[in-house]
Amino acid sequence: MNTELKYKTFDELLGDVGIDFAIYNNEGLIEPAQLIKVAQRVNYDLGLRINGTKEKVLDIENRKVKLPDDFYVLNYAYLTGTYTVNYRANAGRETENVIVGNCSRCHRAESDCCCEATYVQECQNGEKIFVQVVEKRKTETRTYESFERIRMSTDGGRADALNNHDGHTAFIKNGFIYTNIEHGKLFISYQGALEDDLGNLLVLDHPMINEYYEYAIKQRILENLFINGEDVAQKIQLIEPKLRSARNNALTIVNTPDFAEMYQVWKMNRKAMYARYYDMFKSFDSY
Repeated sequence: MNTELKYKTFDELLGDVGIDFAIYNNEGLIEPAQLIKVAQRVNYDLGLRINGTKEKVLDIENRKVKLPDDFYVLNYAYLTGTYTVNYRANAGRETENVIVGNCSRCHRAESDCCCEATYVQECQNGEKIFVQVVEKRKTETRTYESFERIRMSTDGGRADALNNHDGHTAFIKNGFIYTNIEHGKLFISYQGALEDDLGNLLVLDHPMINEYYEYAIKQRILENLFINGEDVAQKIQLIEPKLRSARNNALTIVNTPDFAEMYQVWKMNRKAMYARYYDMFKSFDSY
């Protein structure tokens, strides 16, 4: 699957379903509170590959550090060592020209403007336009040069994690990472939760996978109507085979590796075959 993932909110997904079920939607028979768990189940069924991979450097203070708000599953963690800082306060400034309609001083058009310092640029067709210069500064860039792996303890090893002096250990509890290090910096790679900044549920936005979400929600709507006495048995029989087909297509797309993943597998296989069939004969090459 392509690593360029796009998402949309649960409300947008429900709006697409409401267009297909216009009669039920107009009569108020579609209840979002009953359907949000269906979208969550589909997200879980599609697996962690649909969760975006994110990376952050966290500051350890008093042997603990708070996890990001969008944290879901940890991939790996490293302790960072030395790093270099590149300050860009006086160098490397980025400027860009932004076209504005009127003069920024007298707020008049070019024909009526009398300001001598106004930046006016002439276009290819001879027309003069006002251009405002915007300067962007970057404060600093940090480049970390050394890393050290930290062992994440399981539930049974939490008691020993903070008292272990043989190596660096940590465990996760209640949104925090607890370590046996007083101060430092921790680099983590994690799968982000499928939520936006406002806490709204996100679903994968893909032309083929959208059908899995929509048919799953439609099936639950018809199931609720059937339980409440509505005659929708034939509609359920129509939806269920389409739901199975959409699920199979969605899982196939999600689980298909992209080119970068296939290239990494090819490199590992080639390295393994080289070590197995050729590495033992390298000593004879000098003869």
